Amino acid sequence: MNEPSIATKPASGVLRIWRASFFSINGLRVAWTGEAAFRQELVLAAVLIPVALLLPTGLTQKALLISCALLVLIVELVNSAIEAVVDRISLDRHELAGRAKDIGSAAVLVSLANLVLVWTLVLIEVFVT
Repeated sequence: MNEPSIATKPASGVLRIWRASFFSINGLRVAWTGEAAFRQELVLAAVLIPVALLLPTGLTQKALLISCALLVLIVELVNSAIEAVVDRISLDRHELAGRAKDIGSAAVLVSLANLVLVWTLVLIEVFVT
């Protein structure tokens, strides 16, 4: 069996990671320009992350606060991807398409509730106890 040429071999290692980073950056750009919810949540994260770093808490609590803000962004990106795929398949109303979009939206809601809960508990511990 003939070995494929270098030009036809899939990228691996550092080259694959380098190429994939461009797709990721493009995905962030598309989310920023096309998804109002992502822009709003990114602004929220841009406010909350510096606040988390400035709070008089331990490193574990800082990491928890920051990771909650990042989780909201991650879930929003996945939700937007689900919506794009569903819309690509068909713009017609379909029960399963609606279910997929509603579940993605619910995931965003749960991640936001998680953010509010964790931030509330940490802030109570810092300022009340």
